[in-house]
Amino acid sequence: MEDYEKLKSEALKEIAAVQGEKALEELRLAWLSKKGRIQALMAQMKELPKEEKPAFGAAVNVLKQAVTAALEEKKEELAGALLEEKLKSEKIDLTLNAYTPSTGTSHPLSLVTKTIEDCFVGLGYEIAEGPELELDLYNFEKANIPHDHPARDMQDSFYIDPTHLLRTHTTAIQMRVLEAAHGHTPIKLICPGKVYRRDDDDATHSHQFMQAEGLVVGEGVTVADLKGTLEFMISSLFKEGTRIRFRPSYFPFTEPSFEVDMTCHICGGKGCNTCKHTGWIEILGSGMVHPHVLEMAGIDPKKYSGFAFGVGLERVAMLKYGITDIRDLYNNDIRFLKEFKSFN
Repeated sequence: MEDYEKLKSEALKEIAAVQGEKALEELRLAWLSKKGRIQALMAQMKELPKEEKPAFGAAVNVLKQAVTAALEEKKEELAGALLEEKLKSEKIDLTLNAYTPSTGTSHPLSLVTKTIEDCFVGLGYEIAEGPELELDLYNFEKANIPHDHPARDMQDSFYIDPTHLLRTHTTAIQMRVLEAAHGHTPIKLICPGKVYRRDDDDATHSHQFMQAEGLVVGEGVTVADLKGTLEFMISSLFKEGTRIRFRPSYFPFTEPSFEVDMTCHICGGKGCNTCKHTGWIEILGSGMVHPHVLEMAGIDPKKYSGFAFGVGLERVAMLKYGITDIRDLYNNDIRFLKEFKSFN
């Protein structure tokens, strides 16, 4: 038994002193494998007298159990130490400043569109949408622009076939809404969206741009209603109290028609380089809905009247944010877009 205790003591000392899982596995093989020291002891049993074999086997088995238990305990100890070391190396310093994720910003055209939509929704208008690939019927004919009308020369653009084209103005949305109303009024809508025209791209022109058009039809609608509405919109987009003025103009779908100027948002109407020292900047077109347009939509022009207007959103954005080249709005330059982060 003294020999067994000596072997046990030797094994436990070796196990206690081992460092690392690889060395522990080598030690396990040295003691418990088929070619290990304990198995070598068991191989000696056949040489012993019969009466000594039970005591010998029991002693070797106790030794084996002790070594196995010590190995398992050491394995858990090494695993715990490894985990603790890993946790220390992966420790998070909560005193460090938090990482601020990079966020995007709204496009200047989106900012202007949202401002206009919020303005008119607050007035009880509905936001209307329509297809960009439009029928000639709604884009021109329903808007009082027949096939032989000279106004088409400025707008005949991207035809897909003789009856379909990319819409040249969001007036087409208004014509669809008027038709769908089946003569029922009042109608109050704002319709922003992309439009397309044959044009040479430069600093102030683009073959694709955005419009926001408004339409009101009801009893007793007058030019005074149009003027008050536009003053409210311009004040919402620029400075409160910005004044507007009407100049006679011509649009096939309105009669009378007006070009609308606003007091320069830079100098307040005193005169500067931006307004060419006139104090006024042209901003949009408008007018009273042409009686023939109402008739084509099944609305009695003797009983009902209305006004309409259309504003180019790129022009508003360029004036509002000091953008000098319309192409910057479509170049997807992240440096340009970051300039509008403070407006979100």
